[in-house]
Amino acid sequence: MSNGSDPIKPGLSAVELTRILVEGLGLVRDGSHRWDLGLICPPERLREIVTTLRDAPNLRFATLVDMVGIDYLAYPGHRGPRFAVAYQFKSVEFRHRIALKVLVDEETPVVPSLHDLFNNADWTEREVWDQFGIRFSGHPNLKRLLNHHEFVGHPLRKDYPCQKRQKLSINDPMIDQLEARLKERGFTVIDRGLSHSGKPMISKGTDA
Repeated sequence: MSNGSDPIKPGLSAVELTRILVEGLGLVRDGSHRWDLGLICPPERLREIVTTLRDAPNLRFATLVDMVGIDYLAYPGHRGPRFAVAYQFKSVEFRHRIALKVLVDEETPVVPSLHDLFNNADWTEREVWDQFGIRFSGHPNLKRLLNHHEFVGHPLRKDYPCQKRQKLSINDPMIDQLEARLKERGFTVIDRGLSHSGKPMISKGTDA
């Protein structure tokens, strides 16, 4: 990896990346991707492919720039699975980029987690689960991130009623997340103390 003073090495062209990733790894070009190289990866091969992208000396896609969920419901001309998870990877060392997409069936929307391969996948996977309902198998704490813990449904699905309002009645104390963070930093939780479920946010008969 570059230490900040080393010159950036010349990256591979889209043609060279295509030869390695399509012909070598058996991935399929994403015909809907209009910018840099976009590929479709089967969910069962995601961790294998991503590990290769990250660690291969001539690739070094060591940065997960972003990941997002996609709902293709009523999308013009789409005939495949309803959902997808799209990943953007970048090589700081070579300065080339790639987009990877995993198509997800509506009946079983599950994708392997990458939280242990890229630290930022922890929260981005929680966001995609929260908004689209796509689960990430192996994730250590797949809880809502943007919507409150009593929220029902997934608001970025195309069939979610956009005018629907959902009230929060009890705060989430998030003790499980606090304990997990302490353990990650080497602390041992000796005494949890008294557990409190939070205070009601609304009272009966109010519309606040």
